[in-house]
Amino acid sequence: MFPAAPPRMSPRGRTVVVMDSGTGRAHIVWDWNGTLLHDIDAVVDASNAAFAEIGLPPITAARYRELYCVPVPRFYERLMGRPPTEEEWAEMDAVFHRHYFERAENAGLAEGAAELLADWRGAGSTQSLCSLAPHDHLLPLVRRHGIEEHFVRVDGSRLDGPRQGKARQMAAHVAALDGFDPRRTVVVGDAVDDAVAAAHVGARAVLYTGGSHSRASLEAAGVPVVDSLAEAVETARRVVEEAAAG
Repeated sequence: MFPAAPPRMSPRGRTVVVMDSGTGRAHIVWDWNGTLLHDIDAVVDASNAAFAEIGLPPITAARYRELYCVPVPRFYERLMGRPPTEEEWAEMDAVFHRHYFERAENAGLAEGAAELLADWRGAGSTQSLCSLAPHDHLLPLVRRHGIEEHFVRVDGSRLDGPRQGKARQMAAHVAALDGFDPRRTVVVGDAVDDAVAAAHVGARAVLYTGGSHSRASLEAAGVPVVDSLAEAVETARRVVEEAAAG
């Protein structure tokens, strides 16, 4: 099953797994943006700054949560009433990230996140991090928040993740978790795409309302929806126990 041993660092700076016989406990794959990192304000502010540059009207946080989806070009299609061209998408993506990276430095972890990660690890269960954020940007932020040690693996995007969604990246992520057991794995994220990625690898999902989606849009995914990360952890534990009992 999953390791109880602590992680070590590869020569390239990526967290890798040190395996032992394991205990068969639940494993959580965490999302980053909008889940562990409470960055919805930074995202909306950056979006509006980018919209001002490319000629789109500003948007409220509530409207953002109603419209946002992955793949991200579909989000712009909902805003514009038509699909963006290749040139428009490239400009939108670049301008948004320029504004977002300026603001993300000041975003904090979600309420109770650091304690939950430490408690989960301390109880002998394992967890990893799989994000569509660029890996070279993600890893320094995770380290800055002092939580890297709690993960057996940290993977940001090295592909065109925001355009394609997380399914392929999730498959690569869990393939690197030697001993991956989908029956004991729960993806915790803030987007319907996290549930899609979980289903792609046969895992379960719990979706959190503190990020990029409205509760109504999350409930359409047909998986448990929660309002706090503490509730997400308890729900993850419960669904694994129910799977084991069944």
